[in-house]
Amino acid sequence: MPHKRYIIFCDESDDKGRFYSNFYGGALIEASKQQKLHTELQAVKDDLNIFEGEMKWERITEPYAEKYISFVNATFDIIARGDMKIRIMFTQNRNQPILDEYQIGNDYFLLYYQFIKHAFGLQHSVPHGFTASATLLLDDVPANAEKFHQFKEYMSSLSTFPKWSRAGFSISYEDITDVDSKKHNVLQALDVILGGIQSRLNEKHTKPIPPAKRRSKRARAKERVYKAIKDRIFTLYPNFNVGVSTAATEGPQMRFEHPYRHWLFVPFNAKVDPERTKKAAAKKK
Repeated sequence: MPHKRYIIFCDESDDKGRFYSNFYGGALIEASKQQKLHTELQAVKDDLNIFEGEMKWERITEPYAEKYISFVNATFDIIARGDMKIRIMFTQNRNQPILDEYQIGNDYFLLYYQFIKHAFGLQHSVPHGFTASATLLLDDVPANAEKFHQFKEYMSSLSTFPKWSRAGFSISYEDITDVDSKKHNVLQALDVILGGIQSRLNEKHTKPIPPAKRRSKRARAKERVYKAIKDRIFTLYPNFNVGVSTAATEGPQMRFEHPYRHWLFVPFNAKVDPERTKKAAAKKK
């Protein structure tokens, strides 16, 4: 039976933000296109005189803002033609989960599990008459070797998830690994997009950071780059709301088919804390 292989680059950011936390991002590509896409993004970096430098949201400065905007546009050109799918997951601080000791100590891996299990709708990625699998490439895994071993066992157990097994989709233990983002341009592209979304939702670049009365030059530069990200998302989805889950009104298969999606993850046992909202924060000023 023919087999389809994918690669999912994974990154995370801001586990404890002001309004939103636990940002997880994924960039899915076909494995056969990995080198082509890396080379395509490297050509953009070379034209911008970045060469071997790493593109990261936190490195944006005023002199480099236009270079980052060009990199963002090149990334969204790839997304728009269907060669890359981006998913962003996050939680809202107003939704406070009730966690046991195990969950608190393993929240990073547990949330990654939910992200991979649901965000891409991977059961819909298998062409008719095929089987399919994915390699997970994770940036900067914050765990010791034993913890990462447990994580890989946990994640590969997803292959028995009924929706995946019926569809013929799997992830093996050997295909889960951590990587150096400096060597992967797709992962750098994901970092910039994920960084822009978390910065916007937590108002990092939109308002001065107390006690400052004005935004810094770097914050204004990041706002310009975020605007480029937002504008390109809007070309895919007019009036896209960055702070909520993206709808799939055409059917559940769109969880895979859509080129770009957000997922506001709400734990099933969460209690709403009205003090942890932007409105509450504004009233305290």
